[in-house]
Amino acid sequence: MKLPAKSSAADLLPLALTGVGGQIINLPHSGGGWVHLQFRRFAGCPICSLHLRSFARRADELRSAGIRTVVVFHSSQAALEPYQDESPFDLIADPTKRLYRRFGVEASLLSVLNPRTWLPGLRGLTAGRLRVPVGGGPFGLPGDFLFSANGELVAEKRGLHANDQWSVDDVLRHTKARSAA
Repeated sequence: MKLPAKSSAADLLPLALTGVGGQIINLPHSGGGWVHLQFRRFAGCPICSLHLRSFARRADELRSAGIRTVVVFHSSQAALEPYQDESPFDLIADPTKRLYRRFGVEASLLSVLNPRTWLPGLRGLTAGRLRVPVGGGPFGLPGDFLFSANGELVAEKRGLHANDQWSVDDVLRHTKARSAA
């Protein structure tokens, strides 16, 4: 999927975001390297929790590849604060979905009705702390955007259901393909 006609890659960056810990996160970041901007659903989403644990397990590998991961949730800052200490990534609260609209990341009633979401949802519920969904509702869709060091959008994915997102291997593959080009 491509960006909506009303947006272009040039409209997306630069951004100065405030992380859950109060830090300013500049995109592109001054340290150079890749930025993987992930849009997840809500704080406590079992599918998102399972997905982000797979990224956290490989955080050193991502950093070694020069990839900075920034994760946006359509939840409040207060709802995300309990997760900040557990996350090796920058977390961004976007309860009004301003960034979701800017990047064309949608919501759908069908997001959790797709059978491909059921098993990961159950695994996410049993694998971690059980939390009540907070803010933004359960129908959000994921999105993934990869930016080069100079802020160029080099790859993107907007999920069609709640479990339709890039894996760590997908992110690494995109960076390697672009680096080789």
